[in-house]
Amino acid sequence: MRMSISVARPSLVSVGTCLGKFSKSGVFKLHITALDILAQYAKYKVWVKANGEMPYLYGNHVVKAHLGRITEDTPEHQGVVIYSMSDVPLGFGVTARSTVDTRKLDPTAIIVFHQADVGEYLRDEDTLF
Repeated sequence: MRMSISVARPSLVSVGTCLGKFSKSGVFKLHITALDILAQYAKYKVWVKANGEMPYLYGNHVVKAHLGRITEDTPEHQGVVIYSMSDVPLGFGVTARSTVDTRKLDPTAIIVFHQADVGEYLRDEDTLF
């Protein structure tokens, strides 16, 4: 960061890790490049089973059948980081139901809405940055 002070603003492209972009309407959208930072400080986490990793990495939501574990007392519509069962961060999303409500649902019910996953590095390679 200190090195960037000596470079003129018009010549400066970026410094550090790209966390996301501002849309034309002024809304900040997180990119998958923010996953390392989010995973480090995440309060709520979801772990998916091995059979649920590939569907999630292809851009699908997490369903109850693929749910391995979830942090206790996770509220509804809360941002979560999705991990594999071996604690590798796969992406992030928003919970569709609270932890208490997930116990009553059928196996095909959506638990976490997909926002970003590490598969985006390959799918959106041309438009990511």
